[in-house]
Amino acid sequence: MAVRNAPPHAGSMLESLRGLGYAPATALADLIDNSVSADAGSVDVKFEWAGRDSWVRIIDDGKGMDDPTLEQGMRLGARDPREERSARDLGRFGLGLKTASFSQARRLTVASKRAGGETVCLRWDLNLIGNPNSVDWPLFEGPAPGSDVLLAPLDKMTSGTVVLWEDIDRIVTDGFTAKDMYALIDTVEAYLAMIFHRMLDRGLKISLNGKDLKSWDPFLIGHPGKALESPVYRVLHANGVSLQCHVLPHKDMLKPAEQELAAGPYGWIQQEGFYVYRNLRLLLAGGWLGLGERGKAWPRDEAHRLARIMLDIPNSADADWKINVLKSTASPPVKLRGQLQRLAAETRNTARRVFAHRGFVSPAGSGKINGLTETWQIRRSAKGTSYRIAKDNDLVASILDRAGPLKDDILAMLRLIEETVPVQRIWLDTAEDKETPRTGFIEAPEADVKETLYSMFTALTKFRGFDPKEACERLSRTPPFDRFPHLVAALNQTDSK
Repeated sequence: MAVRNAPPHAGSMLESLRGLGYAPATALADLIDNSVSADAGSVDVKFEWAGRDSWVRIIDDGKGMDDPTLEQGMRLGARDPREERSARDLGRFGLGLKTASFSQARRLTVASKRAGGETVCLRWDLNLIGNPNSVDWPLFEGPAPGSDVLLAPLDKMTSGTVVLWEDIDRIVTDGFTAKDMYALIDTVEAYLAMIFHRMLDRGLKISLNGKDLKSWDPFLIGHPGKALESPVYRVLHANGVSLQCHVLPHKDMLKPAEQELAAGPYGWIQQEGFYVYRNLRLLLAGGWLGLGERGKAWPRDEAHRLARIMLDIPNSADADWKINVLKSTASPPVKLRGQLQRLAAETRNTARRVFAHRGFVSPAGSGKINGLTETWQIRRSAKGTSYRIAKDNDLVASILDRAGPLKDDILAMLRLIEETVPVQRIWLDTAEDKETPRTGFIEAPEADVKETLYSMFTALTKFRGFDPKEACERLSRTPPFDRFPHLVAALNQTDSK
């Protein structure tokens, strides 16, 4: 059988690789992955504005590379993704350094040295590929003329690596100014603080233009206002896969600075869902991994924006989870979807309750006196969902019992209210304001709360047969009065005088 050798054209191949979809922040994260894999404890990233001559440099203090290792690392597809790797290795395809760099710059220079060794330097220059007088895949030794000063910090280091991007044509485009560079630096800072937050908490140091990054915790670990911070669950039938479920506090229970921080780089809705980590490195920030119910995938929406799930996978599971070159997508294996769906559904339900009640969710405890019947009942059927005022609510029932000839009119009035609840208006206002309507006596004068609370207390004690202590205990466990324990306590004291 005849066989032909059909190598790719270097220029066309490399220009195509530039379009994989990296943003500057995701490209830099790929380079920092290499630094972490090289046991670096410190990574310094610098953006230098100089118009068309602007550059970006990454320096790490890792173990460095000798000449053969550097040449191997500069090759495209330097490793087989099927090969077994170190548990700490954050790479897979052998493309990250090159494709991430080419996506932003036309010239990539890497200098490195090992402890006790000499500095070695190799360079790709896309402007020089395809030159009739050069080889097909020219990998140049040494920096470009005039760029050696940018590699000088390595001379004072025991070991480490410098990655230099020059001719950053995908960053400094037409109309790009110094102001745009500063805005980009802010974006990169927020992204790296999110992607490497668990490593930063464990001692990794990343600086950006001289400023040390502070980790961004998506889960507000240990915050007293959280409704859920589950134990770490080990996923069955999957070695090394674990998860922890979190429901963040409602924004009403957070200080303004906490609200802004908790929203994350992309905002509350985009940040909800699964956070997939490999070796503590965040791969995917938010989204529901295609999971859902009744054949429909869950969308990201306001009602569940407080739900976030930490999911750890080992790097040996990359193929099973379909991790792509950009480390931006993941898909759980079929055998694990049931477990993930169940835990995610429970987390979403809790998040929905917290969101609907603005964070004030009374805990249900066995052996404790229950609260009162809720005012509204939700009825679901094949025709849709309807909302009805609970006729067995203690206040409603006591009024109906005493209504006499007005009972039919009161029932008609309640039915009119049920049939004219402005559901569409509420839905639109919630979507536009990105917030639930302010119900439950939020910001209401305390006198209004007292008046309604006293009517409830009177209905319970005089017309429903509860003694004052039990009435107060029930009210203290009933929304929205559970938010006003001092007013409930005052009822019992007033009655006892």
